[in-house]
Amino acid sequence: MLEKIKDVLVDAINVDRELVKPEANLSEDLDIDSLAAVELVLELETEFDIRIEDEELANLKTVQDIMDLIASKQ
Repeated sequence: MLEKIKDVLVDAINVDRELVKPEANLSEDLDIDSLAAVELVLELETEFDIRIEDEELANLKTVQDIMDLIASKQ
């Protein structure tokens, strides 16, 4: 799952693949702002065939949070 998330981050938001680790903070380490976060959610929803609610987006702080959320929806 981490590799698929890396692919989404690299392709959709141009994040450096080497920086994408479970403990990476989305805003501080990966420079994802609120607009990029919305784009990320749209890409994740498509890639994993899930729906991410706005409240859930607000709780996504790290790559691990993304992995946990996706795992809970599959």
